Amino acid sequence: MASEAAKPVSSRAFDAHHPPAQEIMDKCVHCGFCLPVCPTYVLWHEEMDSPRGRIYLMRMAQEGTAQMNSEWVGHFDACLGCMACMPACPSGVDYGKLIEATRAQIGRNYSRSLAEKFHRRLLFETLARPDRLNLLRWPLLAYQNSGARALFRSAGLLKLLPRFVSSMDALLPKLRNGTELAELTPAQGEKRKRVGLLLGCVQRVFFSEVNAATARVLAAEGYEVVAPRQQSCCGALLVHAGEEEQAQQLARATIDAFERANVDYIISNAAGCGSSIKEYSHLLRDDPAYAERAKRFAAKCRDITELLVECPPRAARKPIRARAAFHDSCHLQHAQGVRAQPRSLLAQIPGLELFELPESAICCGSAGIYNLVQPEAANELGDRKASFIAPLQPSVVVTGNPGCVLQLRAALERAKHPLPVLHTIQLLDASIRGASLESLV
Repeated sequence: MASEAAKPVSSRAFDAHHPPAQEIMDKCVHCGFCLPVCPTYVLWHEEMDSPRGRIYLMRMAQEGTAQMNSEWVGHFDACLGCMACMPACPSGVDYGKLIEATRAQIGRNYSRSLAEKFHRRLLFETLARPDRLNLLRWPLLAYQNSGARALFRSAGLLKLLPRFVSSMDALLPKLRNGTELAELTPAQGEKRKRVGLLLGCVQRVFFSEVNAATARVLAAEGYEVVAPRQQSCCGALLVHAGEEEQAQQLARATIDAFERANVDYIISNAAGCGSSIKEYSHLLRDDPAYAERAKRFAAKCRDITELLVECPPRAARKPIRARAAFHDSCHLQHAQGVRAQPRSLLAQIPGLELFELPESAICCGSAGIYNLVQPEAANELGDRKASFIAPLQPSVVVTGNPGCVLQLRAALERAKHPLPVLHTIQLLDASIRGASLESLV
């Protein structure tokens, strides 16, 4: 469908297939409320690297007064898509739909260099393919455990390789032997609901302990948990990067898998995935076979913290005596509007002191594949976040997204202030099980 409609319109840079919506752009009154929360504007103070500046560039491309050249595209590549501008906007501009539409236009109408095309395709064909990521576990385990990683770092060999290789090395977590989650985890006590668990890609392969903790907590709170074997990537990384058609294919497969599972809710524990699946009705709005199904699917989607605060807790919480700094994931607080719920759950843990970070609205620099395609800007933002964490002297950092976990761990390591960075659900699970913080790291 997209290929037939994707034809240039007169002298405009955009084609006719869903360009950035004029009615959304017209809502922007260029007031500037978005500027203090936009990460790239905070870093560079460049108007065209702010939300209102990018909307101006969209408008120019739509009117045919700007070309889709490398400079124009660069301002959109620099955008993290963190959505911090949306809650800050008094006019209600849905910038998320604008940036995703623009990136889809760039994907169809702008020719990147061969090196850039290869880099992006490599990322999409690995990070969005849990089967391939799983195959990578073994060589990566050998790379870490054999001493090769330490040798490469100490000898400066990574500097001889393309920059994205060193960026990936910096973000690589300490790998453990993963455990596959059972397809069905029965509820403890009287069953409240039957829920489906979205396993994710990076989450499933590199943070299987987070999925295991999620299933245990849900079961302890009376939920029967189904983790469909057939589920693949949900398409979040692809839709955020403008790879519309592939994202749609993955969305359809995800809907199929969870419809067969016959669940009351679909639960996500990765903020980027959660924000994407909640927008399936928009992604598949032109598909007559899936448009209504996507609406029904999206209505069932919840972040794990949203679901858990809906009912009184059943399982007793045991003390965890620790100082926890809480980092808001952008796609949880801005895109999904979930901010109070994780704090409410953490407040249930006896002995846990919770500390807020300055500039909580500003991204840590993870943002999907951003820290792999824009490593310099991502590192600046990660270092900024680490500089706020260190003075609090926490014993643990808590967040709700695997990308944020990787980004914050790397930034704290660069700052010579390494700390455990955990998912919210891991602390809650440890409290219910009576496990220590040390057992999680």
